[in-house]
Amino acid sequence: QVQLVESGGGLVQAGGSLRLSCAASGNFFSIIAMGWYRQAPGKQREWVGTDISGADTNYADSVKGRFTISRDNAKNSVSLQMNNLKPEDTAVYYCHTRADTASSNSDYWGQGTQVTVSS
Repeated sequence: QVQLVESGGGLVQAGGSLRLSCAASGNFFSIIAMGWYRQAPGKQREWVGTDISGADTNYADSVKGRFTISRDNAKNSVSLQMNNLKPEDTAVYYCHTRADTASSNSDYWGQGTQVTVSS
């Protein structure tokens, strides 16, 4: 099993910045990818961005140029720097990882952290 613990989030005015962090722990051989999803009230969960270990970092068009994903491989952690936030960025943000465990490659989720952007 892999546990993801998130921190950060909160309330910010439009145009402001926030930083989310997420650390993975548990029993796994390696992290294949880490990233973020979000879910706004009344909407489906949507992909924000993913960093694939040893490869690319990709972003949704809606956040490209404003959000940046950073990895600390030594700490099995990922952060999401969010700049120029807009009210439409308001959502619960979930950390995601795909990890190589003893049995398979599996997906794991954090508990979610609220980001609220006021206009």
